[in-house]
Amino acid sequence: MAFAHNNEPYLVPVSFGYDGESIYFHTAPKGRKIEFIGANGRVCFEFETDVALVRNPVDACAWTFSFRSVIGYGTVIELVSPEDKCRGLNHIMLHYSGREWGIPENRTATTRVWRIDIDEITGKRSEEKAEG
Repeated sequence: MAFAHNNEPYLVPVSFGYDGESIYFHTAPKGRKIEFIGANGRVCFEFETDVALVRNPVDACAWTFSFRSVIGYGTVIELVSPEDKCRGLNHIMLHYSGREWGIPENRTATTRVWRIDIDEITGKRSEEKAEG
């Protein structure tokens, strides 16, 4: 995810969840992401999957990658109620574990949870095959 503040970019990987409309991520109570979000709630995000190196034994310029990716833009909104924070954290956990979890309120109290309202999103797929 990419943030910007005072003409300075800040790019950082995040764990995320997606509910079909919005993206969810979490942060510590303080830190650089928080500073950037406070200054500018607009973000750019990028996710990829199925990334594989495609080699060519004959032509060095034919090496490439196959992949599927999305790039988008949106606005970050902090979730503040324990219920909303739990729902956001469960979207993240569902993405990685395939199931929802009971998240204790004492954990949501020490974690900041965010939703990205997506304004624009595009996708790209490259399914290159190796030659030779």
